[in-house]
Amino acid sequence: METDTIIHIIGAGLAGSEAAWQIANAGGQVVLHEMRPAKTTDAHQSSDCAELVCSNSFRSDDHEHNAVGVLHQEMRLAGSLIMAAADATKLPAGGALAVDREEFAHFVTRQLEAHDNITLERGEIAHLPIPGASATIIATGPLTSDRLGETLLELTGEDGLAFFDAIAPILHKDSIDFDKVWFQSRYDKPGPGGTGSDYINCALDEEQYEQFINDLVTGEKTDFREWEKNTPYFEGCLPIEVMAERGPQTLRYGPMKPVGLTNPHQPDIKPYAVIQLRQDNALGSLWNMVGFQTKLIYGEQKRIFRNIPGLEKAVFARLGGLHRNSFLNSPKLLDKSLRLKSHPALRFAGQITGVEGYVESSAMGLLAGRFALHELQNGKQNAEQLQPPPPTTAHGALIEHLTGGHLVAKKSFQPMNVNFGLFPPVEFPSRDAEGNRIKGKKKGIARKQAHSARALADFASWLESA
Repeated sequence: METDTIIHIIGAGLAGSEAAWQIANAGGQVVLHEMRPAKTTDAHQSSDCAELVCSNSFRSDDHEHNAVGVLHQEMRLAGSLIMAAADATKLPAGGALAVDREEFAHFVTRQLEAHDNITLERGEIAHLPIPGASATIIATGPLTSDRLGETLLELTGEDGLAFFDAIAPILHKDSIDFDKVWFQSRYDKPGPGGTGSDYINCALDEEQYEQFINDLVTGEKTDFREWEKNTPYFEGCLPIEVMAERGPQTLRYGPMKPVGLTNPHQPDIKPYAVIQLRQDNALGSLWNMVGFQTKLIYGEQKRIFRNIPGLEKAVFARLGGLHRNSFLNSPKLLDKSLRLKSHPALRFAGQITGVEGYVESSAMGLLAGRFALHELQNGKQNAEQLQPPPPTTAHGALIEHLTGGHLVAKKSFQPMNVNFGLFPPVEFPSRDAEGNRIKGKKKGIARKQAHSARALADFASWLESA
């Protein structure tokens, strides 16, 4: 086959894997380049495609009331490999879709390796363009190699943006004291594969909480190298101690909120704060600390986290850590089909574009793959571009955020999770079936339901016409 009929994808993470799958299933030929294991990163631990390096959660799977759940469902409608893998390896996690991270990556890798239209090549791509490639998708994510990063800076003429993303600790279940902790999801809510008792909960009273906050604030942290000191955090994934530094009550209104939970060991005493652990593998032997990404040094993590009731003898399978993430100034650099405006043969996908989150990254891979194949099949860059899904959909809202939802000034653009705030206003009933005015929480629920119904209908229509 002629090389100019093959689409090259750099990076076999979530976005690159999804892009390859979309192209290959539609009859296109793909060379998927992955530098691991020849070249590793500070965050990855295996050579599998689509390895999850932070949480094992894809967040809410509620497609009627949550924008993330809508994005899940849109991807399922489009035949997503990432969602198929998540559904096949899901774990109990309340209303969230959590996965066995090793089985998830194995599933994706096996599917890609077995596909006749995909060639998986191992080794670093350090320079662009790839010789002989007329269409390339760059899906190297936030951990783009230094050499390729330098090439991208030369192509974009940008200084680039970066933030730190922190990894939460994982511990062994058999080291937890179940005389002090209990199983429960907030409000007993079941989710995909769950029962309503999907989290391990550790309760703190007021005195314990205040001591915990003091330990987080005063504990020894990782030293930054000179070039890292001015790198901002992403607000949606702050280290636990950074949140604690913002005020003593911050965590009680964040990952340690005590609402919707009752401690059966002390049913008459409302917990002042609660730390939740979420199942991390199918065996149920490993559990991660929800929202506890951290830059504390390893010794301090063990000391501080073992002061949590029930975790006094905790054995950690992995401690928390930090890695630096980078992303493009997409509103200035990318068009609505995710092409680099100055070099249309190059297209970007995933977290490097400025979306945040596993599902959002995968969704941009899904679109990039479809955009690239349509372009190749219809005469390359001069062809009429496949239009993105409308902004009323989760996919379309993300594209709009990346390419038109921000001022071009670099400092205004920050990574973003999908949320209904990115969607255009939607009409919804002002009165219920009995004629009563819908207000308060019910009004919010009605608005979310209207957003969700419109998004899924519009995305289905886009798929039919694409």
